[in-house]
Amino acid sequence: MGHITIPRFVASRQYMDQLEHVDRHMINKYADQNRPVSCLINNPFIAWASDVAESLGIPSAMLWVTAILGQFKKLDKPFCVLMDTFEELEPDIVEYMSKFCPIKIVGPLFKYPQVSNDMEQVDEIAHALLATGVTFLWMMRPPRQGLGRELHSLPQGFLEKVGDNGKIVRWSPQDKVLTHPSVSCFVSHRGWNSTMEALACGVPIVAFPQWCDQVTNAVYLVDVFKTEVRMCRGQAENRIVPREEVVKCFLEATTGPKASELKSNALNWKAVADEAPADGSSSSRNIQAFTN
Repeated sequence: MGHITIPRFVASRQYMDQLEHVDRHMINKYADQNRPVSCLINNPFIAWASDVAESLGIPSAMLWVTAILGQFKKLDKPFCVLMDTFEELEPDIVEYMSKFCPIKIVGPLFKYPQVSNDMEQVDEIAHALLATGVTFLWMMRPPRQGLGRELHSLPQGFLEKVGDNGKIVRWSPQDKVLTHPSVSCFVSHRGWNSTMEALACGVPIVAFPQWCDQVTNAVYLVDVFKTEVRMCRGQAENRIVPREEVVKCFLEATTGPKASELKSNALNWKAVADEAPADGSSSSRNIQAFTN
């Protein structure tokens, strides 16, 4: 079973400016209600939140989920940097980065309680699914209103040919899908959140990276973690991946000795990830220390 995700919508600069104003207003509002904000946690897309916290005299922390340059420029402001990873997965990277900023690893975060814009590429993936005959779940989000994009139409007769072999949905709970025993591989752009969820669920990956940290993540999953088949090398290739290559990747990840090796490696990482949030673990200790 496969799963396709579509990149998230990136807010405009005007929207982000408005969000910064709202954040300041909310913080002051809570202070007036005698419920002062004690800590402000930001992510890479709102790196200016560290400046807001500093100007208001509030401690700030940073949740590091991807390599956005704007966030690096703010590393001197937070009192700690929370990373959604676990010690056994990236010990050398964590040790090295700890020399430059106060790293605290706290992942996999989703374990705690609590598609491409190119239409032609979508067609090639659809034809590849038909050619392989694998059963699949495909999440295809409709375009957001106001972006001027049309809803993509799948190849004529696709749904009829697929029949009960596949299902297309607008949304699905990714963590629940990945833990289902019938899922043999996960097709994704490879953002870090999806990377962590796939590793922690023991699911091999077919990577279709596009930009930002997705390409770097794909390299690690292929060469270091060894749980992935890479479909492309990102937007820099400037090409449509033909259905023949897509078919090859799908089959490599789901059948034969390579698939068995990927699954074995993925299950090994799952076993380690299962222990990462346990009481007394490094992630658990770091979250408790941060809270304290």
